[in-house]
Amino acid sequence: MRLLRSPIRDYAWGSRSVIAELQGRPVPSDGPEAELWLGAHPGAPSLVELADGTPSLVDVIAAAPGHWLGSAVVSRFGPQLPYLMKVLAADAPLSLQAHPDLDQARAGYAAQAVAGAGHRNYADGNHKPELLVALTPFEALCGFQRPDLSADVLAGFGIAALDPVIASLRAGVDGLREAVRLLLCWPPAERSGLVAAVAAAELPERFAAEQALARRLAGHYPGDPGVLVALLLNHVWLEPGEAVWMPAGNLHAYLRGAGVEIMAASDNVLRGGLTPKHVDVAELLRVLRFEVLDEVALPPVPVSPGVVTWPVPVPDFVIHRVTLDGESPRVTLPVDGPRVVLCTAGQVAVTDGPGAVDPDGRAAPGPAEVVTVPPGRAAIGAAAGGALTFTGAGTAYVASVGVR
Repeated sequence: MRLLRSPIRDYAWGSRSVIAELQGRPVPSDGPEAELWLGAHPGAPSLVELADGTPSLVDVIAAAPGHWLGSAVVSRFGPQLPYLMKVLAADAPLSLQAHPDLDQARAGYAAQAVAGAGHRNYADGNHKPELLVALTPFEALCGFQRPDLSADVLAGFGIAALDPVIASLRAGVDGLREAVRLLLCWPPAERSGLVAAVAAAELPERFAAEQALARRLAGHYPGDPGVLVALLLNHVWLEPGEAVWMPAGNLHAYLRGAGVEIMAASDNVLRGGLTPKHVDVAELLRVLRFEVLDEVALPPVPVSPGVVTWPVPVPDFVIHRVTLDGESPRVTLPVDGPRVVLCTAGQVAVTDGPGAVDPDGRAAPGPAEVVTVPPGRAAIGAAAGGALTFTGAGTAYVASVGVR
């Protein structure tokens, strides 16, 4: 195991307290701190603390992919870490967005290469399913709710111009695509007036939460039709330890709170509003899954004393939470492939089995030395390391892979 130095992305919606507090730095931070990236994505790779320097994790893996990733991972995903873990800290709403499946990403990325210059929807040719586990109470919009419920909400505004959208929603799931298309293609000259009318309207008491949400989003994004699209989604509040699973094609937006995210190693985002950035309506409609997402919040599933997980139906990643306390002061966790260990509370000491690495990143015989991971820091271990053993008092999130 080797400690990582990981970059913080300073997106405008980020918190000035969460990541700083987690890492024991002064609060507030100098600017917004939105995401702590823990991995080898070329957009912002972690650095590895070795005896002779701090090379990029991208370069460390490239120098010995078989050792770090294992033959099964290299065979399935190529010579790259197949997942990216993050700490996400939102003080303001993120954009409405969806991610492509693997076939869509490959086709879209290839088409861009042929087309040449112009707006690029795809940063790479990979899919980006993702799971977020709440560290604090967390508010999000996740997947489409029942269209009849959305129709009732929009009808409550009493705005005649929305009648075609409401009629499409009354048609059920078959009308969802058209309802979204109508909102995203709203005439630009009329958008500000529509969103202002929505923010000013008085809804029936049973829609108090929807009214508050619409007004809050309109305050952040006046004139953005995404304010209306947001009202078609499930409005979710997670307690710490609960998670949301966002498979490909599901429209979502994280609104407020902090969590640990894990996703396939991709930065492909197709936006659908609540943003000043480009919205490619045609491509978004091609990628979206127009289906109702009923079960949104996932509870943790116990694995063994002190260990829980949130199962997901993809091989790219698995995440476990290890809690070390008086009842479980020592935990052993079998994991496959490369593993990243993030400490979120207290302090944990972690070691892997035979097949660890020496200070220069080379394979070394015998057990690895114990690596102490303080809060807000992470460490990486090679696939050859075998099971992980944790001691101390604290909480750690462990990313690994599902492929065997």
